[in-house]
Amino acid sequence: MSSAEERYVVVVNDEEQYSIWFAERRLPAGWATAGRTGTKQECLAHIEEVWTDLTPRSARVSAESAVAEGALR
Repeated sequence: MSSAEERYVVVVNDEEQYSIWFAERRLPAGWATAGRTGTKQECLAHIEEVWTDLTPRSARVSAESAVAEGALR
């Protein structure tokens, strides 16, 4: 199968970071499918469309907590 014909799946981890993975391979630990399968270009285009904030989830939650604590004081 040529690289143009390979199928990929969009994956996401607990930090809400996205990547692509070969569709026929078992997912690595810590990653889950994000509901999109296609060519490499299609999957990368989808990630570009949906992953608009590259900040890891834990950093966003921490910043939101700090803001909320400041508002409560």
